[in-house]
Amino acid sequence: MSNKDDTLTNEIDAQDQMVRGSAWMTAGSIFSRILGAIYIIPWGIWFGSFFLQGNALYGKGYNIYSFFLIAAIAGIPSAIAKQVAHYNTLNEYGVGFRLYKHGLVLAGATGVICMLVLYFGAPLFDGGDPHVVPVLHSLAWAVLIIPVMSLSRGFFQGYQDMAPSAISQFVEQLARVLYMLITAFLIMRVWHGSWITAVSQSTFAACVGAIFGLITLGVYYLRRRSMYRDLVANSNNQIVVPAKQLYQEILQQALPFIVLGAGITIFQLIDQFTFFKFMPSTGITNKVMLNDLFALFSVNANKLIMITVSLSSALAITAVPLLSEAFTRNDKKDISGQITNAVLLFEFVMLPSALGMAAIAHPLNILFYGVAHKGLAAAVLAFSSFMSIMLGLFSVTSAIMQGVSQNKRAVRYFLIGTAVKLLLQWPCIHFMGVFGPLVATMIGFIVANYFIMHWLNGEFGVDYAGIAKKTNGILSFSLIMCLIAYVLVKVVSWLIGHFMVVDSRVGSTVVIIFAVGIAGMFYVYMVLKTRLADTVLGARTERLRQVLKIK
Repeated sequence: MSNKDDTLTNEIDAQDQMVRGSAWMTAGSIFSRILGAIYIIPWGIWFGSFFLQGNALYGKGYNIYSFFLIAAIAGIPSAIAKQVAHYNTLNEYGVGFRLYKHGLVLAGATGVICMLVLYFGAPLFDGGDPHVVPVLHSLAWAVLIIPVMSLSRGFFQGYQDMAPSAISQFVEQLARVLYMLITAFLIMRVWHGSWITAVSQSTFAACVGAIFGLITLGVYYLRRRSMYRDLVANSNNQIVVPAKQLYQEILQQALPFIVLGAGITIFQLIDQFTFFKFMPSTGITNKVMLNDLFALFSVNANKLIMITVSLSSALAITAVPLLSEAFTRNDKKDISGQITNAVLLFEFVMLPSALGMAAIAHPLNILFYGVAHKGLAAAVLAFSSFMSIMLGLFSVTSAIMQGVSQNKRAVRYFLIGTAVKLLLQWPCIHFMGVFGPLVATMIGFIVANYFIMHWLNGEFGVDYAGIAKKTNGILSFSLIMCLIAYVLVKVVSWLIGHFMVVDSRVGSTVVIIFAVGIAGMFYVYMVLKTRLADTVLGARTERLRQVLKIK
């Protein structure tokens, strides 16, 4: 076989590997996110009139917890995935195993430290709301366990084995949601207890979920143990890396991951600690109203858009070890091809998801959050859906930079975007109210994404012409799909309005089923009919066309 044929085969294998890995990570992430959103319907019903206040408290605690969790994880899982993939490419599986064992020590240590700081320092992080303290106390226990669980996921990902990560993620979320719902029902409806206690138990569910997620990973490891032993036994064993060097490699790779991994969370914390200070300049000073508005954009809308952002995050995780392998081989052509694949795969799922969510924002908001502030809440969700495209793109572009060992440069570009966000925060909130933080966030991520893509193009020659041609097709079908969904929402709402209440959870469910079903089928049909899906997903689309009888 010629070198040209070998290169083509490698490119196809790499794309197929990325699609397979993305499929597992996307499935695990999307199901977890859906579970994490659906629970809000019964949870909100059981909280009754305390729902928005409870959800705002939940969001305040979770934003702070998320930052501490990322600091505790310290980017070690992604660093482990990257370094394990690097050594596996060199047939040095034994070194990868030593990395994992030393990583466990680091993850355990950072987990303990961050747990103690969060628990005992909770009064320092409450932002003037004492109700946040018990919530942070309940979340601190999860910080103790999740770093080790995340590290183990990174080890599997270093072998391009995405199934354990995806399934453990789903199990973790399922256990978390079940505990949340059971405790919320018992406290609020059976015992008629405090809504603050109920929120604290709902956040403690993160620890319960982590325990079940870690057990799932342990089962997968035991099943694959003999295979790992064979790989280690047949390694080249020519590289001897001292323990001190292994720790240095982990930390050098991991520390920038803290900033990049916490990127979206950092922006949310900026919102949390500035929104209540800047909003009074708009004339709104009532604390309950401010909490309601904060819940609308930072908790309610954010919970739904993160379902779509999680799709791109799944792609980002898949890209890191693959790009690391190509970078280790110094194969710039392969790196350029994988950047193109990652961006197109991101667009293929993100654009229709985000635009579709914006089109059905009104019934979707009512389904999950009821009719409180329904007009404003729908507008906030629609705008957040458009903004989520930039959040998702940053997840992909920052992961690409990490995959090609440009962590510090990626951090620098993110910090520029953060500075833009900080500069725009007050004027945006002053003139646009609850939409202000979203506008500042979107512009900040646009700036960060621009700098990253500009550098990648200069270094590896991104195929913008090829991306643009396919992007035009994806965007065109997505916009038509969005228009179809929007019209269907109006038409179906008018039709069912003759015999049932449209602005109810049942009415909204009917509207969403029709709008999403028909508009979604249009998008799937068009990308398969025009063969646009083939260039992104590969040859497996032919079988899908046969099943759907599309010629």
